[in-house]
Amino acid sequence: MTATAGVSINKFLAKMASGQNKPNGLTVILPEDAIAFVEQLPIEKFHGIGEVTAAKMHSLGIHTGADLKERSLTELTHHFGKAGQYYYKIARAEDDRPVEANRVRKSVGAETSFAQDLSDVGQMLQELEQIAQIVEQRLEKHKTRGRTLTLKVKFSDYQQLTRSKTMLASISELSTIFEIAKALFESIELENRSIRLLGISLSNLDNAKQTQVIQLPLFQNADITWE
Repeated sequence: MTATAGVSINKFLAKMASGQNKPNGLTVILPEDAIAFVEQLPIEKFHGIGEVTAAKMHSLGIHTGADLKERSLTELTHHFGKAGQYYYKIARAEDDRPVEANRVRKSVGAETSFAQDLSDVGQMLQELEQIAQIVEQRLEKHKTRGRTLTLKVKFSDYQQLTRSKTMLASISELSTIFEIAKALFESIELENRSIRLLGISLSNLDNAKQTQVIQLPLFQNADITWE
């Protein structure tokens, strides 16, 4: 039986460390190495940055963590909305999301209502990817996975529809969530209508695998998180 683990000072770095020596290995990112690790990392390798967002970052000249770190919070929020705050922090090896015990729930999801209706398909997909990122983070927080993905779309005329797909195996990874949500989205006839709200949720959760997470200080003066 193989297993991969990552150890570091916060959830983001622990997640990144866990992907370094797959399929069977342990990676530790020490506090003093955190910033250097992030700076050299290709942007498409960042946990929480999918292919659509990575492509947009490349078009803006952002290819590595060091490039991302050079951008101001104002610039990142201008291009990526609320997700810009997250990108600003992780470029500096910062992630203040707590590790918490989980409670059983029936679904995990996220949705965004837009101040201005979206009419550009590329922007719709970018927003959908950011919603998928939030869903992945919430699944991770609650230590669960789901088999049924539901896409919610509300148009500017307030007409609302949903599309769902149930998988044979539970999922929780950003790339898979976005891939399925994108396929469901592309099955909808937009008919030149603009969109007011997008949402993604996962149900049929694997609650049996929810476990309490214990966070222990393995390094002096630092809290270390396992992933």
